[in-house]
Amino acid sequence: MTRFVVIGGDAAGMSAAAQSTRGATAPDVVVFERGVHTSYAACGLPYYVGGLVPDADQLVARSPEEHRARGIDVRIRHEVVGIDTDARSVVVRDLADGRERTEPYDHLLVATGAVPLRPPWPGVDAPGVFGLHSIPEATAILDAVRARDPRRAAVVGAGYIGLEIAEAFERLGLDVTVVERLDQPMTTLDPDMAARVATGMSDLGVDLRLGTTVDGMVVGDDGWVRAVATDAGEVPADIVVLGLGVRPNAALAEAAGIPVGPTGGIVTDARMATPVEGVWAAGDCAQSLHRVTGAPAAIALGTHANKQGRVVGTNVSGGHARFPGYIGTAVTKVGPVEVGRTGLTEREAAAAGFDAVAATIEGASRSHYYPDAAPMAVKVVAERRGGRMLGAQIVGGADAAKRIDALAVGVWNEMSVDAFTQLDLGYAPPFAPVWDPILIAARTTARHTG
Repeated sequence: MTRFVVIGGDAAGMSAAAQSTRGATAPDVVVFERGVHTSYAACGLPYYVGGLVPDADQLVARSPEEHRARGIDVRIRHEVVGIDTDARSVVVRDLADGRERTEPYDHLLVATGAVPLRPPWPGVDAPGVFGLHSIPEATAILDAVRARDPRRAAVVGAGYIGLEIAEAFERLGLDVTVVERLDQPMTTLDPDMAARVATGMSDLGVDLRLGTTVDGMVVGDDGWVRAVATDAGEVPADIVVLGLGVRPNAALAEAAGIPVGPTGGIVTDARMATPVEGVWAAGDCAQSLHRVTGAPAAIALGTHANKQGRVVGTNVSGGHARFPGYIGTAVTKVGPVEVGRTGLTEREAAAAGFDAVAATIEGASRSHYYPDAAPMAVKVVAERRGGRMLGAQIVGGADAAKRIDALAVGVWNEMSVDAFTQLDLGYAPPFAPVWDPILIAARTTARHTG
């Protein structure tokens, strides 16, 4: 029996481990996880902080004990600190006693995830300044809220995590300020669509400070953070969360000579194999291809991590599977404002060298005469010649964001905007107008193609 060693016990790692046990030549599987949780939903952390998820255990899809019951040797509080690709072994440190030992492998999966960006600002490590990347970090935020009863929260960064934790703090009754260095929230959207998100944040009561550079944290006499220092003055805060994004956690692999690409992620092929024999990579630490541009990409989302993990698990156990790439589909919300995006923005399409056109329309979630129809804006980006769909964005009220899924299918399958307008979508007044807004957006964009 071959030995399959997995570094990292979350989405990619545990998906690979579980899938490998179902294969024709199931290996002996051991997973090393430096934390105490496996298979947990990091995307649910803001909702745990905001009280929508009352118990952190609800975020755990499968515990170490449950994985062990299925024949997977999961070792929590064990950190892999070195990889020897020539000897096909890893050095593992037991975090309980600090002892290290060498473990052999036939197949090795590096599923080390991503690390949050944390600039070396003065005071950034002060008590009261938090990240939000794990269950212990989310629990620490809640403990601080209960212990110190803060009135003012500052969030640094207006991306997905920034928006979601800002809403969580609003739910907890705090006065929230979001500080963003750029001139728009959510750089995964075009500026015109991001402006709608900014309006939604303001309507929620969030003080959004755009174009504001953070210089550091101001610490009070008690050692606890009391403000965020910016180029526009201090932002008073009793608690601060950094939401500056993440980068692939590829340092361990790179130190072992496993190639890392221009995205900072570990280089893989479609089978999620690295250029080093017997070594695989999957999840937020890995680099794959963007289906629209064909360029290397690293997108940190649990959806991709689970799929890539299943690909690895299939391949190490005698099967044949491939990961077909990303198109960057994502959804979120801040208060009542829902946001969806897929493929390329208009700005990204231009940067990638496409001769692109775009159109934005205003629509509603239901027929105009049906109660509680929510407004939405839909933007579609397409190639000028031929009208191939390159991307789309949606910002609107209830039932807006998940409409991005149909647009994602169009982008994934390289449909033209003209063909997309003929899709047979479901219609009834409580669910959509007779012409759904996404079809109208595609039809409007088609007028600029040829």
